[in-house]
Amino acid sequence: MKKIEHIGIAVKDINKANETFKKLFGKAHYKVETVESEQVSTSFFEVGESKIELLEAQSADSAIAKYLAKNREGIHHIAFAVNDINAEIKRLKNEGFTFISDEPKRGADNKLVAFIHPKSANGLLVELCQDAE
Repeated sequence: MKKIEHIGIAVKDINKANETFKKLFGKAHYKVETVESEQVSTSFFEVGESKIELLEAQSADSAIAKYLAKNREGIHHIAFAVNDINAEIKRLKNEGFTFISDEPKRGADNKLVAFIHPKSANGLLVELCQDAE
């Protein structure tokens, strides 16, 4: 793994959260994007070499809506940048980690992503990210 790529934060109102984080970081978000397959809107802030991704549910059936129904707003996942997502999935499966999906898929910010199930990572949802080509 190369670095922490971003920290995902689940929010109820992305516009309100954008204003809060703009004040916190002293600069506006640089990108807003909807990921239809996940039924989520995202907003990205650069913080040094890493990013903060705000996540707002677009449907009551989305993973973020389900998360917020059980939890308060806050850290949803930590994403790590990798050079070869397929090799990392294979390596981590051999180490005993369970993935939510066996194959990477397109995510926000032009990334291929795969998620490690929190039950196999001490309750933390871990995302692996690789730049899509």
